[in-house]
Amino acid sequence: MMERAESGQKLYTRMRLWEFPDEYVIEPTDGSSSSPLAVSRVDGSMKLIDGVPECSALRVPKIKTIFGVVGMLKLVAGSYLVVISEGESVGSYLGHPIFKISSLKILPCDHSLKDSSVEQKKVETEFSGLLRVAERTSGLYFSYHTNLTLSAQRLHDLGDESKLLPLWRQAEPRFLWNNYMLEALIDNKLDPYLLPVVQGSFQNFQAAIGKDIVEVTLIARRCTRRNGTRMWRRGADPDGYVANFVESEQIVHMNGFTTSFVQVRGSMPFIWEQIVDLTYKPKFEIVKPEDASQVAERHFLDLRKKYGAVIAVDLVNEHGGEGRLSEKFAKATQHIISDDVRYLLLNEKGEKIKEQIGVVRTNCIDCLDRTNVTQSMIGRRMLEIQLRRIGVFSAEETISSHPNFDDSFKILWANHGDDISIQYSGTPALKGDFVRCGQRTAQGILKDGWNALARYYFNNFSDGVKQDAIDLLHGHYIVSVNRDMTPPSQTGGLENIASFPLALSLVMTGFFLSMMSLCRVPYDLRHLFFLLIWASLTAAIAAFVKANGRIFCNRPRLHKPRR
Repeated sequence: MMERAESGQKLYTRMRLWEFPDEYVIEPTDGSSSSPLAVSRVDGSMKLIDGVPECSALRVPKIKTIFGVVGMLKLVAGSYLVVISEGESVGSYLGHPIFKISSLKILPCDHSLKDSSVEQKKVETEFSGLLRVAERTSGLYFSYHTNLTLSAQRLHDLGDESKLLPLWRQAEPRFLWNNYMLEALIDNKLDPYLLPVVQGSFQNFQAAIGKDIVEVTLIARRCTRRNGTRMWRRGADPDGYVANFVESEQIVHMNGFTTSFVQVRGSMPFIWEQIVDLTYKPKFEIVKPEDASQVAERHFLDLRKKYGAVIAVDLVNEHGGEGRLSEKFAKATQHIISDDVRYLLLNEKGEKIKEQIGVVRTNCIDCLDRTNVTQSMIGRRMLEIQLRRIGVFSAEETISSHPNFDDSFKILWANHGDDISIQYSGTPALKGDFVRCGQRTAQGILKDGWNALARYYFNNFSDGVKQDAIDLLHGHYIVSVNRDMTPPSQTGGLENIASFPLALSLVMTGFFLSMMSLCRVPYDLRHLFFLLIWASLTAAIAAFVKANGRIFCNRPRLHKPRR
Protein backbone atom coordinates (compact mmCIF):
# COMPACT_ATOMS: atom_id res chain seq x y z
CA MET A 1 0.00 0.00 0.00
CA MET A 2 1.25 3.47 -0.79
CA GLU A 3 2.79 5.35 2.10
CA ARG A 4 0.67 8.05 3.66
CA ALA A 5 1.44 11.58 2.52
CA GLU A 6 1.64 13.10 6.01
CA SER A 7 1.44 16.87 6.27
CA GLY A 8 3.10 18.96 8.95
CA GLN A 9 -0.17 20.40 10.22
CA LYS A 10 -3.39 18.37 10.25
CA LEU A 11 -6.69 19.68 8.93
CA TYR A 12 -9.58 19.97 11.35
CA THR A 13 -11.98 17.12 10.60
CA ARG A 14 -14.98 18.23 12.69
CA MET A 15 -16.16 21.77 13.32
CA ARG A 16 -19.05 23.63 14.86
CA LEU A 17 -20.36 26.89 13.42
CA TRP A 18 -21.65 29.57 15.83
CA GLU A 19 -23.63 32.29 14.07
CA PHE A 20 -23.59 35.36 16.34
CA PRO A 21 -25.24 38.63 15.24
CA ASP A 22 -21.88 40.30 14.68
CA GLU A 23 -19.56 37.40 13.81
CA TYR A 24 -19.25 33.76 12.79
CA VAL A 25 -17.15 31.52 15.03
CA ILE A 26 -15.83 28.20 13.73
CA GLU A 27 -14.85 25.90 16.58
CA PRO A 28 -12.78 22.72 15.94
CA THR A 29 -14.47 19.80 17.72
CA ASP A 30 -12.18 16.93 16.70
CA GLY A 31 -10.29 16.94 20.00
CA SER A 32 -7.41 19.05 18.72
CA SER A 33 -7.92 21.73 21.42
CA SER A 34 -7.16 24.42 18.87
CA SER A 35 -8.17 28.06 18.71
CA PRO A 36 -11.57 28.87 17.12
CA LEU A 37 -11.71 31.13 14.08
CA ALA A 38 -13.78 34.32 14.30
CA VAL A 39 -15.01 35.97 11.09
CA SER A 40 -16.52 39.46 11.28
CA ARG A 41 -19.97 39.83 9.73
CA VAL A 42 -19.17 43.49 9.07
CA ASP A 43 -16.16 43.22 6.77
CA GLY A 44 -15.12 39.52 6.69
CA SER A 45 -11.90 40.05 8.66
CA MET A 46 -10.57 36.92 10.37
CA LYS A 47 -8.71 36.16 13.58
CA LEU A 48 -8.04 33.26 15.91
CA ILE A 49 -9.55 33.65 19.37
CA ASP A 50 -8.99 31.91 22.71
CA GLY A 51 -12.46 30.44 22.96
CA VAL A 52 -16.08 30.68 21.84
CA PRO A 53 -17.61 33.96 23.14
CA GLU A 54 -20.23 33.74 25.86
CA CYS A 55 -23.85 33.81 24.83
CA SER A 56 -26.36 36.29 26.20
CA ALA A 57 -29.96 37.33 25.67
CA LEU A 58 -28.73 39.83 23.06
CA ARG A 59 -26.23 37.42 21.46
CA VAL A 60 -28.11 34.17 20.92
CA PRO A 61 -26.23 32.18 18.26
CA LYS A 62 -27.43 29.61 15.77
CA ILE A 63 -25.29 26.48 16.07
CA LYS A 64 -24.66 23.76 13.50
CA THR A 65 -22.02 21.24 12.48
CA ILE A 66 -19.99 21.92 9.34
CA PHE A 67 -17.53 19.74 7.44
CA GLY A 68 -15.02 22.36 6.41
CA VAL A 69 -14.26 25.87 5.19
CA VAL A 70 -14.10 26.26 1.41
CA GLY A 71 -12.95 29.87 1.39
CA MET A 72 -13.94 33.52 1.20
CA LEU A 73 -15.15 35.72 -1.65
CA LYS A 74 -15.17 39.51 -1.66
CA LEU A 75 -17.67 41.44 -3.77
CA VAL A 76 -18.20 45.21 -4.07
CA ALA A 77 -18.75 45.94 -0.38
CA GLY A 78 -19.36 42.66 1.42
CA SER A 79 -17.44 39.44 1.86
CA TYR A 80 -18.94 35.93 1.82
CA LEU A 81 -17.70 32.91 3.74
CA VAL A 82 -18.23 29.56 2.00
CA VAL A 83 -18.53 26.45 4.20
CA ILE A 84 -19.52 22.81 3.70
CA SER A 85 -22.84 22.35 5.45
CA GLU A 86 -23.43 18.73 4.43
CA GLY A 87 -21.13 15.95 3.26
CA GLU A 88 -21.15 12.20 2.79
CA SER A 89 -18.51 9.48 2.70
CA VAL A 90 -18.20 7.95 -0.78
CA GLY A 91 -15.22 5.62 -0.47
CA SER A 92 -11.45 5.79 -0.15
CA TYR A 93 -8.54 6.97 -2.28
CA LEU A 94 -5.29 5.09 -1.66
CA GLY A 95 -6.52 4.11 1.78
CA HIS A 96 -7.89 7.48 2.87
CA PRO A 97 -11.60 8.39 3.31
CA ILE A 98 -13.14 10.54 0.57
CA PHE A 99 -16.16 12.78 1.07
CA LYS A 100 -18.59 14.34 -1.37
CA ILE A 101 -20.01 17.79 -0.70
CA SER A 102 -23.79 17.50 -0.52
CA SER A 103 -24.44 21.15 0.27
CA LEU A 104 -22.50 24.41 0.35
CA LYS A 105 -23.57 27.36 2.50
CA ILE A 106 -22.79 30.99 1.68
CA LEU A 107 -22.50 33.09 4.86
CA PRO A 108 -22.72 36.85 4.15
CA CYS A 109 -20.35 39.24 5.91
CA ASP A 110 -22.01 42.31 4.46
CA HIS A 111 -23.15 44.53 7.33
CA SER A 112 -20.97 47.28 5.86
CA LEU A 113 -23.42 47.48 2.95
CA LYS A 114 -25.64 49.80 4.98
CA ASP A 115 -23.05 52.55 4.43
CA SER A 116 -22.68 51.85 0.70
CA SER A 117 -24.10 53.82 -2.21
CA VAL A 118 -27.31 52.84 -3.98
CA GLU A 119 -25.32 51.73 -7.02
CA GLN A 120 -23.02 49.56 -4.90
CA LYS A 121 -25.98 47.94 -3.18
CA LYS A 122 -27.56 47.20 -6.54
CA VAL A 123 -24.43 45.57 -7.93
CA GLU A 124 -23.86 43.67 -4.67
CA THR A 125 -27.37 42.23 -4.90
CA GLU A 126 -26.74 41.11 -8.48
CA PHE A 127 -23.51 39.34 -7.58
CA SER A 128 -24.79 37.81 -4.36
CA GLY A 129 -27.49 36.23 -6.53
CA LEU A 130 -24.71 34.49 -8.46
CA LEU A 131 -23.42 33.07 -5.19
CA ARG A 132 -26.78 31.41 -4.64
CA VAL A 133 -26.28 29.73 -8.01
CA ALA A 134 -22.81 28.68 -6.86
CA GLU A 135 -24.29 26.98 -3.79
CA ARG A 136 -25.71 24.35 -6.15
CA THR A 137 -22.33 23.39 -7.66
CA SER A 138 -22.20 19.63 -8.17
CA GLY A 139 -19.42 17.04 -8.13
CA LEU A 140 -17.24 18.47 -5.32
CA TYR A 141 -15.00 16.13 -3.29
CA PHE A 142 -12.47 16.46 -0.48
CA SER A 143 -10.28 14.50 1.90
CA TYR A 144 -8.83 15.53 5.24
CA HIS A 145 -5.79 13.25 4.88
CA THR A 146 -4.65 13.00 1.26
CA ASN A 147 -4.44 15.26 -1.76
CA LEU A 148 -7.13 14.49 -4.32
CA THR A 149 -5.61 16.90 -6.84
CA LEU A 150 -2.65 14.55 -7.39
CA SER A 151 -2.66 11.19 -9.22
CA ALA A 152 -1.29 8.11 -7.48
CA GLN A 153 1.96 8.38 -9.42
CA ARG A 154 2.48 12.03 -8.48
CA LEU A 155 1.65 11.30 -4.85
CA HIS A 156 4.17 8.47 -4.85
CA ASP A 157 6.84 10.73 -6.35
CA LEU A 158 6.40 13.56 -3.82
CA GLY A 159 9.63 14.35 -2.03
CA ASP A 160 9.91 14.07 1.75
CA GLU A 161 9.89 17.86 2.14
CA SER A 162 6.73 18.19 0.05
CA LYS A 163 4.98 15.54 2.13
CA LEU A 164 5.48 17.70 5.22
CA LEU A 165 3.71 20.67 3.66
CA PRO A 166 0.02 21.40 4.35
CA LEU A 167 -2.28 19.73 1.83
CA TRP A 168 -3.07 22.99 0.02
CA ARG A 169 0.66 23.54 -0.56
CA GLN A 170 1.00 20.08 -2.11
CA ALA A 171 -1.98 20.61 -4.41
CA GLU A 172 -1.93 20.83 -8.19
CA PRO A 173 -3.36 24.35 -8.80
CA ARG A 174 -5.10 23.26 -12.02
CA PHE A 175 -7.40 20.92 -10.12
CA LEU A 176 -7.81 22.89 -6.88
CA TRP A 177 -11.43 24.01 -7.30
CA ASN A 178 -11.31 26.51 -4.40
CA ASN A 179 -7.85 27.86 -5.22
CA TYR A 180 -9.03 31.48 -5.52
CA MET A 181 -11.37 31.31 -2.53
CA LEU A 182 -8.58 30.09 -0.25
CA GLU A 183 -6.49 33.23 -0.74
CA ALA A 184 -7.98 35.12 2.23
CA LEU A 185 -7.34 32.16 4.56
CA ILE A 186 -3.83 31.74 3.20
CA ASP A 187 -3.11 35.42 3.88
CA ASN A 188 -4.22 34.87 7.49
CA LYS A 189 -2.03 31.73 7.84
CA LEU A 190 -4.94 29.47 8.72
CA ASP A 191 -3.48 26.19 7.42
CA PRO A 192 -5.60 23.81 9.59
CA TYR A 193 -8.73 25.33 7.99
CA LEU A 194 -7.44 25.25 4.38
CA LEU A 195 -9.35 22.32 2.87
CA PRO A 196 -8.52 21.47 -0.79
CA VAL A 197 -11.61 20.70 -2.89
CA VAL A 198 -11.73 19.14 -6.37
CA GLN A 199 -14.58 19.03 -8.86
CA GLY A 200 -15.18 15.97 -10.96
CA SER A 201 -16.31 12.45 -10.20
CA PHE A 202 -15.49 9.65 -7.78
CA GLN A 203 -16.73 6.12 -8.49
CA ASN A 204 -15.59 2.75 -7.18
CA PHE A 205 -16.67 -0.88 -6.80
CA GLN A 206 -15.43 -4.22 -5.52
CA ALA A 207 -15.86 -7.51 -7.36
CA ALA A 208 -14.65 -11.09 -7.08
CA ILE A 209 -12.37 -12.69 -9.67
CA GLY A 210 -12.13 -16.28 -8.57
CA LYS A 211 -11.10 -16.20 -4.93
CA ASP A 212 -9.59 -12.72 -5.22
CA ILE A 213 -11.27 -9.38 -4.55
CA VAL A 214 -10.49 -6.51 -6.91
CA GLU A 215 -11.29 -2.89 -6.07
CA VAL A 216 -11.54 -0.44 -8.97
CA THR A 217 -11.69 3.34 -8.46
CA LEU A 218 -12.28 5.96 -11.14
CA ILE A 219 -11.66 9.60 -10.24
CA ALA A 220 -12.04 12.68 -12.47
CA ARG A 221 -10.40 16.04 -11.82
CA ARG A 222 -11.74 19.06 -13.70
CA CYS A 223 -9.29 21.84 -14.52
CA THR A 224 -10.23 25.33 -13.30
CA ARG A 225 -8.11 27.29 -15.80
CA ARG A 226 -10.88 27.43 -18.43
CA ASN A 227 -13.78 26.03 -16.48
CA GLY A 228 -17.34 26.62 -17.55
CA THR A 229 -20.46 25.45 -19.31
CA ARG A 230 -20.88 23.82 -22.70
CA MET A 231 -21.57 26.66 -25.17
CA TRP A 232 -19.98 29.37 -23.04
CA ARG A 233 -16.51 27.81 -22.81
CA ARG A 234 -15.14 26.35 -26.01
CA GLY A 235 -11.68 25.83 -27.43
CA ALA A 236 -8.57 27.28 -25.82
CA ASP A 237 -7.38 30.61 -24.48
CA PRO A 238 -4.20 32.21 -25.91
CA ASP A 239 -2.08 30.37 -23.30
CA GLY A 240 -3.27 26.98 -24.49
CA TYR A 241 -5.60 26.12 -21.59
CA VAL A 242 -8.65 24.33 -23.01
CA ALA A 243 -12.29 24.13 -21.99
CA ASN A 244 -13.60 21.04 -20.19
CA PHE A 245 -10.12 19.67 -19.50
CA VAL A 246 -10.51 16.61 -17.27
CA GLU A 247 -7.92 14.20 -15.90
CA SER A 248 -9.42 10.72 -15.34
CA GLU A 249 -7.50 8.20 -13.23
CA GLN A 250 -8.39 4.51 -13.07
CA ILE A 251 -6.94 2.79 -9.98
CA VAL A 252 -6.97 -0.92 -9.12
CA HIS A 253 -6.16 -2.55 -5.76
CA MET A 254 -5.67 -6.32 -5.76
CA ASN A 255 -3.47 -8.84 -3.94
CA GLY A 256 -1.41 -6.03 -2.42
CA PHE A 257 -0.74 -4.40 -5.81
CA THR A 258 -1.85 -0.90 -6.79
CA THR A 259 -2.15 0.11 -10.46
CA SER A 260 -3.03 3.49 -11.86
CA PHE A 261 -3.71 4.72 -15.38
CA VAL A 262 -4.37 8.36 -16.30
CA GLN A 263 -6.17 9.73 -19.36
CA VAL A 264 -7.16 13.31 -20.21
CA ARG A 265 -9.86 14.98 -22.28
CA GLY A 266 -10.21 18.57 -23.41
CA SER A 267 -11.55 20.84 -26.11
CA MET A 268 -9.62 21.27 -29.36
CA PRO A 269 -6.60 23.46 -28.48
CA PHE A 270 -7.06 26.54 -30.59
CA ILE A 271 -9.36 29.53 -30.25
CA TRP A 272 -12.87 28.70 -31.45
CA GLU A 273 -16.37 29.36 -30.20
CA GLN A 274 -20.11 28.89 -30.71
CA ILE A 275 -22.13 32.03 -30.05
CA VAL A 276 -25.45 31.17 -28.42
CA ASP A 277 -28.20 32.47 -30.71
CA LEU A 278 -31.17 30.12 -30.05
CA THR A 279 -30.37 27.89 -33.01
CA TYR A 280 -30.11 24.23 -32.03
CA LYS A 281 -26.50 23.99 -33.19
CA PRO A 282 -24.82 27.42 -33.45
CA LYS A 283 -22.12 27.80 -36.10
CA PHE A 284 -18.53 27.00 -35.17
CA GLU A 285 -16.31 30.05 -35.48
CA ILE A 286 -12.51 29.79 -35.55
CA VAL A 287 -11.07 32.94 -33.97
CA LYS A 288 -7.62 34.13 -35.04
CA PRO A 289 -6.92 31.06 -37.23
CA GLU A 290 -3.40 32.32 -37.82
CA ASP A 291 -2.63 31.68 -34.12
CA ALA A 292 -3.98 28.11 -34.05
CA SER A 293 -0.61 26.34 -34.37
CA GLN A 294 0.97 28.50 -31.67
CA VAL A 295 -1.89 27.95 -29.21
CA ALA A 296 -1.90 24.19 -29.89
CA GLU A 297 1.87 24.05 -29.38
CA ARG A 298 1.56 25.75 -25.99
CA HIS A 299 -1.16 23.28 -25.00
CA PHE A 300 0.83 20.20 -25.96
CA LEU A 301 4.06 21.52 -24.47
CA ASP A 302 2.19 21.86 -21.18
CA LEU A 303 0.83 18.31 -21.52
CA ARG A 304 4.29 16.94 -22.24
CA LYS A 305 5.71 18.74 -19.24
CA LYS A 306 3.08 17.24 -16.94
CA TYR A 307 2.49 13.81 -18.48
CA GLY A 308 5.27 13.00 -20.95
CA ALA A 309 4.48 11.67 -24.42
CA VAL A 310 1.02 12.46 -25.83
CA ILE A 311 -1.29 10.48 -28.11
CA ALA A 312 -4.05 12.75 -29.45
CA VAL A 313 -7.34 11.03 -30.34
CA ASP A 314 -9.74 13.27 -32.29
CA LEU A 315 -13.32 11.95 -32.55
CA VAL A 316 -14.77 14.98 -34.36
CA ASN A 317 -16.67 14.36 -37.60
CA GLU A 318 -14.73 15.12 -40.78
CA HIS A 319 -17.67 16.75 -42.56
CA GLY A 320 -19.74 19.90 -42.13
CA GLY A 321 -19.00 22.46 -39.45
CA GLU A 322 -17.19 19.90 -37.30
CA GLY A 323 -15.02 19.04 -40.31
CA ARG A 324 -13.56 22.56 -40.36
CA LEU A 325 -12.53 22.20 -36.74
CA SER A 326 -11.13 18.71 -37.29
CA GLU A 327 -9.05 19.92 -40.25
CA LYS A 328 -7.65 22.83 -38.25
CA PHE A 329 -6.85 20.52 -35.32
CA ALA A 330 -5.06 18.05 -37.61
CA LYS A 331 -2.91 20.76 -39.16
CA ALA A 332 -2.03 22.28 -35.81
CA THR A 333 -1.07 18.98 -34.14
CA GLN A 334 0.36 16.77 -36.86
CA HIS A 335 3.89 17.12 -35.46
CA ILE A 336 2.86 16.53 -31.81
CA ILE A 337 2.28 12.77 -31.72
CA SER A 338 3.78 9.86 -29.75
CA ASP A 339 3.22 6.12 -29.51
CA ASP A 340 4.47 5.24 -26.00
CA VAL A 341 2.01 5.18 -23.11
CA ARG A 342 2.41 2.92 -20.08
CA TYR A 343 0.86 2.76 -16.60
CA LEU A 344 1.86 3.02 -12.95
CA LEU A 345 2.27 -0.27 -11.01
CA LEU A 346 3.19 -0.58 -7.31
CA ASN A 347 3.88 -3.87 -5.52
CA GLU A 348 2.67 -4.82 -2.04
CA LYS A 349 5.58 -2.88 -0.48
CA GLY A 350 4.59 0.31 -2.26
CA GLU A 351 7.59 0.08 -4.58
CA LYS A 352 7.20 1.35 -8.12
CA ILE A 353 7.52 -1.43 -10.72
CA LYS A 354 6.25 0.45 -13.77
CA GLU A 355 5.74 4.14 -14.48
CA GLN A 356 3.32 5.93 -16.82
CA ILE A 357 5.41 8.07 -19.15
CA GLY A 358 2.71 9.41 -21.44
CA VAL A 359 -0.98 10.14 -21.75
CA VAL A 360 -3.85 9.63 -24.20
CA ARG A 361 -5.68 12.88 -24.91
CA THR A 362 -9.19 12.33 -26.30
CA ASN A 363 -11.69 14.85 -27.60
CA CYS A 364 -14.89 15.21 -29.55
CA ILE A 365 -16.82 18.48 -29.87
CA ASP A 366 -18.08 18.57 -26.28
CA CYS A 367 -15.52 16.10 -24.83
CA LEU A 368 -18.47 14.31 -23.21
CA ASP A 369 -20.31 11.61 -25.10
CA ARG A 370 -18.08 10.08 -27.79
CA THR A 371 -15.10 10.90 -25.59
CA ASN A 372 -16.42 8.92 -22.62
CA VAL A 373 -17.22 5.91 -24.81
CA THR A 374 -13.68 5.91 -26.17
CA GLN A 375 -12.00 6.50 -22.82
CA SER A 376 -13.96 3.62 -21.29
CA MET A 377 -12.71 1.32 -24.06
CA ILE A 378 -9.10 2.44 -23.49
CA GLY A 379 -9.55 2.02 -19.72
CA ARG A 380 -10.93 -1.49 -20.25
CA ARG A 381 -8.00 -2.50 -22.43
CA MET A 382 -5.45 -1.06 -19.99
CA LEU A 383 -7.11 -2.78 -17.02
CA GLU A 384 -6.84 -6.14 -18.76
CA ILE A 385 -3.15 -5.53 -19.40
CA GLN A 386 -2.63 -4.60 -15.74
CA LEU A 387 -4.47 -7.68 -14.43
CA ARG A 388 -2.36 -9.91 -16.67
CA ARG A 389 0.78 -8.18 -15.43
CA ILE A 390 0.03 -8.97 -11.77
CA GLY A 391 -0.96 -12.55 -12.58
CA VAL A 392 -4.73 -12.35 -12.12
CA PHE A 393 -5.70 -12.80 -15.78
CA SER A 394 -4.32 -15.43 -18.12
CA ALA A 395 -3.04 -14.41 -21.55
CA GLU A 396 -6.45 -14.83 -23.24
CA GLU A 397 -8.66 -13.79 -20.32
CA THR A 398 -10.69 -10.58 -20.58
CA ILE A 399 -13.04 -8.52 -18.44
CA SER A 400 -15.94 -9.91 -20.49
CA SER A 401 -15.06 -13.37 -19.13
CA HIS A 402 -16.42 -12.25 -15.73
CA PRO A 403 -20.02 -10.97 -16.19
CA ASN A 404 -20.43 -9.40 -12.73
CA PHE A 405 -17.09 -7.63 -12.98
CA ASP A 406 -17.91 -6.57 -16.53
CA ASP A 407 -21.28 -5.08 -15.53
CA SER A 408 -19.75 -3.15 -12.61
CA PHE A 409 -16.98 -1.80 -14.83
CA LYS A 410 -19.49 -0.54 -17.43
CA ILE A 411 -21.59 1.18 -14.75
CA LEU A 412 -18.44 2.73 -13.29
CA TRP A 413 -17.55 4.46 -16.55
CA ALA A 414 -21.16 5.36 -17.40
CA ASN A 415 -21.61 7.12 -14.04
CA HIS A 416 -18.23 8.79 -14.52
CA GLY A 417 -19.36 10.16 -17.89
CA ASP A 418 -22.69 11.32 -16.51
CA ASP A 419 -21.03 13.28 -13.68
CA ILE A 420 -18.70 15.17 -16.02
CA SER A 421 -21.47 15.80 -18.52
CA ILE A 422 -23.85 17.21 -15.90
CA GLN A 423 -21.20 19.70 -14.78
CA TYR A 424 -20.47 20.90 -18.33
CA SER A 425 -23.80 20.53 -20.15
CA GLY A 426 -26.42 20.20 -17.41
CA THR A 427 -27.51 16.68 -18.46
CA PRO A 428 -26.13 13.11 -18.24
CA ALA A 429 -23.95 11.95 -21.11
CA LEU A 430 -25.49 10.92 -24.42
CA LYS A 431 -24.76 7.40 -25.68
CA GLY A 432 -24.60 6.31 -22.04
CA ASP A 433 -26.50 3.13 -22.95
CA PHE A 434 -23.56 2.04 -25.10
CA VAL A 435 -21.19 2.37 -22.14
CA ARG A 436 -23.63 0.64 -19.74
CA CYS A 437 -24.90 -2.10 -22.05
CA GLY A 438 -22.36 -2.34 -24.85
CA GLN A 439 -24.99 -1.40 -27.45
CA ARG A 440 -27.56 1.24 -28.30
CA THR A 441 -31.06 0.67 -26.93
CA ALA A 442 -34.46 2.17 -27.75
CA GLN A 443 -34.73 3.51 -24.22
CA GLY A 444 -31.27 5.04 -24.51
CA ILE A 445 -32.11 6.75 -27.79
CA LEU A 446 -35.28 8.25 -26.32
CA LYS A 447 -33.35 9.40 -23.25
CA ASP A 448 -30.73 11.00 -25.49
CA GLY A 449 -33.47 12.91 -27.32
CA TRP A 450 -34.80 14.31 -24.06
CA ASN A 451 -31.31 15.20 -22.82
CA ALA A 452 -30.52 16.91 -26.13
CA LEU A 453 -33.58 19.14 -25.70
CA ALA A 454 -32.60 19.83 -22.09
CA ARG A 455 -29.10 20.81 -23.21
CA TYR A 456 -30.61 23.23 -25.71
CA TYR A 457 -32.63 24.89 -22.96
CA PHE A 458 -29.71 25.08 -20.53
CA ASN A 459 -27.30 26.40 -23.19
CA ASN A 460 -29.61 29.25 -24.10
CA PHE A 461 -31.47 30.17 -20.95
CA SER A 462 -29.57 29.26 -17.80
CA ASP A 463 -25.90 28.54 -18.54
CA GLY A 464 -25.06 32.23 -19.00
CA VAL A 465 -25.84 32.93 -15.35
CA LYS A 466 -24.13 29.69 -14.32
CA GLN A 467 -21.04 30.76 -16.27
CA ASP A 468 -21.02 34.08 -14.41
CA ALA A 469 -21.13 32.20 -11.10
CA ILE A 470 -18.26 29.91 -12.14
CA ASP A 471 -16.11 32.84 -13.24
CA LEU A 472 -16.81 34.61 -9.96
CA LEU A 473 -15.85 31.57 -7.86
CA HIS A 474 -12.59 31.03 -9.72
CA GLY A 475 -11.51 34.66 -9.73
CA HIS A 476 -11.56 34.97 -13.52
CA TYR A 477 -13.31 38.31 -13.03
CA ILE A 478 -13.05 40.97 -10.37
CA VAL A 479 -16.10 42.77 -9.07
CA SER A 480 -16.46 46.51 -9.55
CA VAL A 481 -19.07 49.17 -10.16
CA ASN A 482 -18.40 49.83 -13.83
CA ARG A 483 -19.41 53.25 -15.13
CA ASP A 484 -20.06 51.75 -18.57
CA MET A 485 -22.30 49.05 -17.18
CA THR A 486 -25.78 48.95 -18.75
CA PRO A 487 -28.41 47.50 -16.42
CA PRO A 488 -30.95 45.22 -18.10
CA SER A 489 -33.79 47.60 -17.24
CA GLN A 490 -32.37 50.28 -19.54
CA THR A 491 -33.17 48.37 -22.70
CA GLY A 492 -36.45 49.31 -24.25
CA GLY A 493 -39.34 48.11 -26.38
CA LEU A 494 -40.04 44.44 -26.81
CA GLU A 495 -36.69 43.53 -25.23
CA ASN A 496 -38.12 44.41 -21.83
CA ILE A 497 -40.77 41.71 -22.02
CA ALA A 498 -39.10 39.17 -24.28
CA SER A 499 -38.52 35.85 -22.59
CA PHE A 500 -38.03 32.28 -23.64
CA PRO A 501 -41.32 30.95 -22.17
CA LEU A 502 -43.27 33.65 -24.01
CA ALA A 503 -41.46 33.07 -27.30
CA LEU A 504 -41.77 29.31 -27.03
CA SER A 505 -45.47 29.45 -26.16
CA LEU A 506 -46.20 31.71 -29.15
CA VAL A 507 -44.28 29.47 -31.55
CA MET A 508 -45.90 26.29 -30.21
CA THR A 509 -49.37 27.84 -30.30
CA GLY A 510 -48.88 28.97 -33.90
CA PHE A 511 -47.57 25.53 -34.85
CA PHE A 512 -50.55 23.81 -33.19
CA LEU A 513 -53.09 26.06 -34.94
CA SER A 514 -51.31 25.57 -38.26
CA MET A 515 -51.52 21.79 -37.88
CA MET A 516 -55.21 22.01 -36.92
CA SER A 517 -55.94 24.09 -40.02
CA LEU A 518 -53.95 21.69 -42.20
CA CYS A 519 -56.03 18.76 -40.95
CA ARG A 520 -59.27 20.63 -41.87
CA VAL A 521 -58.20 21.73 -45.37
CA PRO A 522 -59.49 18.53 -47.13
CA TYR A 523 -62.96 19.21 -45.70
CA ASP A 524 -63.09 23.00 -46.04
CA LEU A 525 -60.78 25.00 -48.33
CA ARG A 526 -61.34 28.11 -46.19
CA HIS A 527 -58.96 26.57 -43.68
CA LEU A 528 -56.18 26.90 -46.26
CA PHE A 529 -56.39 30.65 -45.69
CA PHE A 530 -56.09 30.18 -41.89
CA LEU A 531 -53.21 27.76 -42.43
CA LEU A 532 -51.28 30.38 -44.39
CA ILE A 533 -51.95 33.01 -41.71
CA TRP A 534 -50.89 30.83 -38.75
CA ALA A 535 -47.87 29.44 -40.59
CA SER A 536 -46.73 32.94 -41.56
CA LEU A 537 -47.12 34.25 -38.01
CA THR A 538 -45.27 31.26 -36.58
CA ALA A 539 -42.42 31.68 -39.07
CA ALA A 540 -42.22 35.42 -38.33
CA ILE A 541 -42.03 34.87 -34.57
CA ALA A 542 -39.41 32.14 -34.98
CA ALA A 543 -37.35 34.38 -37.28
CA PHE A 544 -37.54 37.25 -34.78
CA VAL A 545 -36.43 34.98 -31.94
CA LYS A 546 -33.46 33.74 -33.96
CA ALA A 547 -32.46 37.25 -35.06
CA ASN A 548 -32.68 38.53 -31.49
CA GLY A 549 -31.43 35.41 -29.79
CA ARG A 550 -29.23 37.22 -27.31
CA ILE A 551 -32.25 39.06 -25.90
CA PHE A 552 -33.47 35.74 -24.60
CA CYS A 553 -30.13 34.27 -23.61
CA ASN A 554 -28.40 34.78 -20.29
CA ARG A 555 -25.22 36.71 -21.11
CA PRO A 556 -22.46 37.55 -18.63
CA ARG A 557 -23.14 41.19 -17.85
CA LEU A 558 -21.52 42.83 -14.90
CA HIS A 559 -18.04 41.32 -15.01
CA LYS A 560 -14.71 42.95 -15.64
CA PRO A 561 -11.66 40.78 -16.46
CA ARG A 562 -9.39 40.15 -13.51
CA ARG A 563 -6.00 41.80 -13.91
